Amino acid sequence: MIISPYKGLKPKQWRKKTLKLIQKHPLQRKEIVDVVLGVWDDIFKSGIGKKPYKIGVDIFPKPQIMGFLLHELIALELRGRHPKDWRGEADSSDKDLVYIPDGSYSVEIKTSSHGSKIFGNRSYAQEGRGGKKSKSGYYLAVNFEKCTRECSKPRILLIRFGWIDAADWRGQKAATGQQASLPPEIENSKLIHLFPERQ
Repeated sequence: MIISPYKGLKPKQWRKKTLKLIQKHPLQRKEIVDVVLGVWDDIFKSGIGKKPYKIGVDIFPKPQIMGFLLHELIALELRGRHPKDWRGEADSSDKDLVYIPDGSYSVEIKTSSHGSKIFGNRSYAQEGRGGKKSKSGYYLAVNFEKCTRECSKPRILLIRFGWIDAADWRGQKAATGQQASLPPEIENSKLIHLFPERQ
């Protein structure tokens, strides 16, 4: 059980704590942004098959596929840059991005084609039912435009980084709801904007 770094703090103190958590994290803000924007560009420069077919020209993957590609490529890029420090998920107890020297700095990656919000599956809002992986810890949140024939060169809309506790996730009220989301006060104080930079 991970003890929340926000324990005992009032909501107005959360943002300051988040900034301290980010400051001590081994990944620097600039590198996070460089990696996310770089692999996003790579997705559209790459070819698939002998032709080769291009994403955004010949094929227009659904957001889930674009999110999958981002997850995989972010981990691969960081492993390539820092092979002794970073790797991708290897088993169900791993975060999406594993910091080899100290697992407490490992990162869960959330991607979404929503303009500003990120989501987890229903298990994120069910204490103790989410499998072996801890839902508390560092999060990298990336929002992007959908890839369609009308928007063949979609953009990264937001890159945010911070700490989310398992108790922060809220499940949908409907019994059949399959999503968990974060209340606005959590997203606004526990996730810090890295891109675009706020003025």
